[in-house]
Amino acid sequence: MARHLDLTTLRTPMAQDNIFSGLKVVDVASFIAGPAAATILSDFGATVIKVEPPGIGDPHRMLWVTPPLPASDRNYPWQLVNRNKRSIALNLKDPAAQDVMKRLVEWADVLVTNYPPKVRKGLRLDYDTLAPLNDRLIYADISGYGDHGPEADKPGFDITAYWARSGLMHVTHDEDSPPTIPIPGIGDHATASTLYGAIVTGLYRREKTGKGGRVGTSLIAEGAWAAGEFIEGALNGAKFYPQHNRRNPPNALINPYRTSDDRWLMLVVQGKDFAGFAHAIGEPALAEDPRFADSKELARNAAALVQVLDPLFASQPLAYWKKALDDARVIFGVVQNAHDIVNDPQMHANKIFMPVRDPSVGAEFTVSSPLQVAGVEKTEPRRAPRVGEHSEEILRELGFSAAEVGQLATSHTVALDQGKA
Repeated sequence: MARHLDLTTLRTPMAQDNIFSGLKVVDVASFIAGPAAATILSDFGATVIKVEPPGIGDPHRMLWVTPPLPASDRNYPWQLVNRNKRSIALNLKDPAAQDVMKRLVEWADVLVTNYPPKVRKGLRLDYDTLAPLNDRLIYADISGYGDHGPEADKPGFDITAYWARSGLMHVTHDEDSPPTIPIPGIGDHATASTLYGAIVTGLYRREKTGKGGRVGTSLIAEGAWAAGEFIEGALNGAKFYPQHNRRNPPNALINPYRTSDDRWLMLVVQGKDFAGFAHAIGEPALAEDPRFADSKELARNAAALVQVLDPLFASQPLAYWKKALDDARVIFGVVQNAHDIVNDPQMHANKIFMPVRDPSVGAEFTVSSPLQVAGVEKTEPRRAPRVGEHSEEILRELGFSAAEVGQLATSHTVALDQGKA
């Protein structure tokens, strides 16, 4: 099609100078983990082009209307994970798309994908195909179950590959209740941070060698890492306690308790601090009770201690216990609800929520990526793109003529902006 051009001139959105200003990223991934890794890079100034199929685009665009996500008239999951990006809607199954991908790969510093290995190869998105096009490319891939073994091509979601397969879902509920559905995307966001770390490691190696390379991770590996304290025990033949029972736990001082206003707090009290805890809750005699004399007795009489603590905590509201425990420097955590979280002054003080100034987004804040660099402000969050919103301008920047852009659109190789999210 078009003649080969110097693709280093591909436009980047105007933004303040930042750590990754000038870093060029192609996001050829769907749903959450892969795209979220690209978002972290964008938070520090990287230019990200998202490649998604024509039509509905990345299926993640539809997650906002899928229970159990909270119902809203705003597509907030899409905005969270795809802020700061430009979108080109490209039918990767069409052979004509190969020229577009070739130019994007030649332009890019980083390419992120999460297609299963077999699909990658079929779409000519595998590392062996793309690496010769750009020897400085960091090819970052993510999978559900890893690249090898009988399940390498099996689709994986965080709820299956991260939560269920790792055993996390087995242990994060009480023995008298079945496994439950976690908040969508927990494993994806954790895995995105790991993939970001892999990308930065690859970029560091490129600084030393001048060469790109392949980096990656998987949801199953991230789940195993998250559950590492338990899995490592299994690898060492450890003896496991029964499934947690709040009324008869292994440790009554690491246990949740309900307050009189139907709120929950999570105690984390070490045995050596038991006397101070007993004074804080107004029951100093507990420290002299032989059933709770030391760590061994506390473990043996955990159910008895719960029987003491349950009615005690249920006698006062959360505000009372927060003050009493804080004043005595007892370690605990409030089990927060959504209202608590978005109004949490500690989160705002630490810039865990970033302000959004674009009124078209709707919300005043968005969740920041979890990395902080002292003295560096993250890029101001911009609106996530519509499907193919930037297809035409990206193609023109890649060197395609107006006639060639029209031909690609007419053949449905690309979709141009239809003005729809």
